Amino acid sequence: MSGPYPGAAARDHGTQQLPAWLAPRFVLGVVVLLTVFRLWSADNAGLVEDEAYYRLWGLYPALGYYDHPPMVGWWIWLGQAVAGDTALGLRLIGVLSAAVGSLALWRMADILFDRQVAGLSVLFLNATLLVGIGGILITPDAPSVLFWGLTLWALTELHVSGRANWWLAVGLFAGCGLLSKFSVLFLGAGIVLWLLAVPSARRWFSCWQLWLGGALAIAVFAPALVWNHAHDWASFYKQFGRAGRGGGWTSKYIFEFIGAFAGLLNPLIAVPAVAGTGLLARRLRHGDGAAGLLLLTSLPFLAYLLFHALHSRVQGNWPAPLFPVACVMAAVFISGQTGRIWRSVAIAAIGIGLTLGIVVQLHAVDAFTGRFARKDPTFQLRGWPEITGEVERIAAQEGAAYVATTGYGLTGQLSYGLRHAGLPVIPLTERIRYVMMPVPDRERLAATGLYVAEARRDERVRLEALYSEVTPVATLTRSVLGTPLEDLVVYRLDSPMRDPLEPINPQAWLSGNAP
Repeated sequence: MSGPYPGAAARDHGTQQLPAWLAPRFVLGVVVLLTVFRLWSADNAGLVEDEAYYRLWGLYPALGYYDHPPMVGWWIWLGQAVAGDTALGLRLIGVLSAAVGSLALWRMADILFDRQVAGLSVLFLNATLLVGIGGILITPDAPSVLFWGLTLWALTELHVSGRANWWLAVGLFAGCGLLSKFSVLFLGAGIVLWLLAVPSARRWFSCWQLWLGGALAIAVFAPALVWNHAHDWASFYKQFGRAGRGGGWTSKYIFEFIGAFAGLLNPLIAVPAVAGTGLLARRLRHGDGAAGLLLLTSLPFLAYLLFHALHSRVQGNWPAPLFPVACVMAAVFISGQTGRIWRSVAIAAIGIGLTLGIVVQLHAVDAFTGRFARKDPTFQLRGWPEITGEVERIAAQEGAAYVATTGYGLTGQLSYGLRHAGLPVIPLTERIRYVMMPVPDRERLAATGLYVAEARRDERVRLEALYSEVTPVATLTRSVLGTPLEDLVVYRLDSPMRDPLEPINPQAWLSGNAP
């Protein structure tokens, strides 16, 4: 197809009627200011357990890891190369990815609809509670959401321009998405569904670029396949074993999932998003390819999440890749309304969402109060410098050569806090999580060590089968502004009776039969 995109006239008309707060320059300015603020927050807030654990991936880049494909580890490695082994180094690429994703979303909504929808979509996305509150954290969701969004953007360019070479970009971004999180497989299923269900899209099956794009996606995903082949398909067993896991069919979790989805999306965005979904569904019935692109590519993943919620709990972050499309749907609905009520709803959603996100990030950097303790969603960030300082002091006092752990979250937090102390942190269990790291020095393990654990996860009994002496040394309390969060126990380890490191056996751990 040559000439301007079909939506050009609509975009020009939308520009004439565009409110100042939806103008591209204003929206871009908001994204830039939020990015600068998030970089500051990322640099000054402590790490949550998963981030501290993923930091180890960045220190030891690999083709894959036990929990997820390798992209988040590669992002952390790149950020550390730029900003050092710091909180900002870990989070740098993730924070920047949110800005890139916002720009891609703006472009996608602009060429599918108009600039009013584009501006609303971007502001809505940044006003979601998941992005506003969790936008500074580096987890596999960050690259997954980015590459899911970039894949949809490339599909949009393909659909609107009719240029087949966009299939190569689709394949590249989809492959990078698979290297981020296996859930991007559902996007692939959605693309196939769109190709089959929308008459105007079926012509692409005869185009060689479609098949080359698919091959490119598989080629990009190959590192994860290679790693899993070398490690008994450990990641696949762990992640795909979740499907339908639970005690049979139940309605226990479905309303929790719906509530969490709406809450993290922002309730004032969720309501028009549902209305927008209905509007686009009607357009799809009349063969609208744009409506089909948004709805059908999202449908398989949404169906899986609903299926999972009928068996077990869906974690709040899992639906994150669907949030950009939900924001577009909300923007489409509100843009089509002429009354002031929905405009007021949009302004309130953006204002409340952005304000709440800023306030929570400020609280993450410097706690306003410790009253809510473990009910505070930022509690994982708190008190770790004091804990690691105490562990370092006790290690010097006891003459310990290493610190042993039995939980991946605590392993990450202590490794980060003790990174300048010359005191290695050695996880004794679930060694499959750490195969990318050098094998610990057996001579060091023969010396005196410390064992540190959360009191609620104390594995002293297990260690008494490995060491002749397991002696209680201290109980440390992690706190925020004087309010206790949790207790950690410290033991001195002496005279191992056998190799303390368990054999790497992913099948045993996955089945729960590990010694």
